[in-house]
Amino acid sequence: MAKKHWKTMDGNTAAAHIAYAFTEVAAIFPITPSSTMPEMIDEWAAHGLKNIFGQTVKVTELQSEGGAAGAVHGALSAGSLASTFTASQGLLLMLPNMYKISGELMPGVFHVSARAIAGHALSIFGDHSDVMSARMTGFAMLASGSVQETMDLSAVSHLSAIQSSIPFLNFFDGFRTSHEVQKIDALEYDDLAKLVDHEAIDAFRARSMRPENPFHKGTAQNPDVFFQAKAASAPFYVGIPDTVEAYMREIKKLTGREYHPFNYYGHPEATRVVVAIGSACQAVEETVDYLMARGERVGIVEVHLYRPFSPKYFFRVLPSTVEAIAVLDRCKEPGSLGEPLYEDIRTLFFEKSRAPKVVGGRYGLGSKDTTPSHIKTVFDNLKLYEPRNHFTVGIVDDVSDTSLPVKETIVAAPEGTVCCKFWGLGSDGTVGANKNSIKIIGDHTDMYAQGYFAYDSKKSGGITVSHLRFGKSPIKSTYLIDSADFVACHKQEYVHQYNVLAGIKTGGTFLLNTQWTTLDKLEEQLPSKLKRELAAKECKFYVINAVDEAEKLGLGNRTNTILQAACFKLANGIPIDDAVKYMKEAIEHSYGKRGESVIKMNNDAVDAGLKNLVEIKVPASWSTVQDK
Repeated sequence: MAKKHWKTMDGNTAAAHIAYAFTEVAAIFPITPSSTMPEMIDEWAAHGLKNIFGQTVKVTELQSEGGAAGAVHGALSAGSLASTFTASQGLLLMLPNMYKISGELMPGVFHVSARAIAGHALSIFGDHSDVMSARMTGFAMLASGSVQETMDLSAVSHLSAIQSSIPFLNFFDGFRTSHEVQKIDALEYDDLAKLVDHEAIDAFRARSMRPENPFHKGTAQNPDVFFQAKAASAPFYVGIPDTVEAYMREIKKLTGREYHPFNYYGHPEATRVVVAIGSACQAVEETVDYLMARGERVGIVEVHLYRPFSPKYFFRVLPSTVEAIAVLDRCKEPGSLGEPLYEDIRTLFFEKSRAPKVVGGRYGLGSKDTTPSHIKTVFDNLKLYEPRNHFTVGIVDDVSDTSLPVKETIVAAPEGTVCCKFWGLGSDGTVGANKNSIKIIGDHTDMYAQGYFAYDSKKSGGITVSHLRFGKSPIKSTYLIDSADFVACHKQEYVHQYNVLAGIKTGGTFLLNTQWTTLDKLEEQLPSKLKRELAAKECKFYVINAVDEAEKLGLGNRTNTILQAACFKLANGIPIDDAVKYMKEAIEHSYGKRGESVIKMNNDAVDAGLKNLVEIKVPASWSTVQDK
């Protein structure tokens, strides 16, 4: 097993790290939320980074996603290993070329941060409606549910594509995984290079288009041969599950992490099981742990290889004791008898003499949050003699009445996980500071760390809420924080606009960036509801005037460094002296080229964040204050 290489990064960076290793030509056209992948590939190529073949990736930006897919097709036709990166409508524009690429048996890889497709409205957020639209393209489809899985399974995608000559669509959840920052074990290029099937690459290059190897392709065929030629590709797909399994075993040898086309997690004799794809699997695992600790026999089958769908590997992991299955789809297929994954699972049992009850439901469309409380309702539904079918979770469906009601709110995260929420304004530096904080915790301590950043669709100028978790146990909470140890509000106006204390724990800490730094001013300005909440939850309350401090230091409206230091002091993540040291090292790295004055200005901001915190003793009278 190779030595661990701990790094803190998001899912897009993890996929790009692997894609660069195996790619010779990248044809790109950025689209949210996949944009970071091609941008990083382009940046690394500009700096001369070498892939595992000792080459700098040739990057070409096209004028549309259709052009990018066409360029990938051309590069593959010429014998180059090629990749692209996309999502949503961008993927739909690639579909015509995808049929050609698979039909001609070309080992390209498309990395997709799965995102909703615009229908009744545009959504820049995540679900599986785009990747499910690609089911018939002939691409193998491999899914990841976390940043670590994205690193590992992206490598499986490239290695399997090379060996099988079948292109792969490697996907993970847009925003939830693509933008979630996690501390992970990164795969090294030297280790990956040893896994490549060079004979398969030679065979691929040998059939490439070049003057000394003339051949005819792209023909039009009549009914006498088209059907038979189509059928001739079937054997290439039969072996893909075994190829994927073999490379998953190679990843296990390298890392110790175990993957299969389907992974099972839960009670070995489970009677109730959920089947799901993507980031929801992590939250289901948390819920399974919670329910098993209370004596329930439950589990989850996590789908990694979605196409080709392999009954052999599915039944290899499904406990024989299962009596009821709930299949969770992250898309809606209007007019169908059920959503895609549900239909696949139902088909698996069609010829079985004994089959469990199978019901299906929808969750998480457009990045709608799905929590352990929602997932528990899915397991509870399976207890019923006739479980509800075609249900929804995470919304209140007052039109079709499909929703399963949440009857109990549970906290399934491991004990000792510290949860912090930060309310900021798009482009005010809050998100950047919190990404740095997660990297400091992840890179300089033995703790696990996770950061997720919720934006509204306006991005710059819109509201942002940063969700940070850290602790001694692996973090599987792929949902927004609803129970916080620490809350910071970086814009004082928000106290009148939003319920910024929602979910704060009893005894939690609240930090407000405000120019109301005295009890008299706060008494006058704070809304009554917030005062009652502070008193009822017995919160520790701190204020800091980062706006005026930033102005004094010449930072304009950039309060992020001041507030980052204040938060480190209050959130008890790592010793404050260590935090200050690491923050100042990061400042040196980020601003070193801009001169000593800029470094000093930011170092002074760190110090200002520590010395200008003011603790406010919450008056007992606030518990009964009346609305004005």
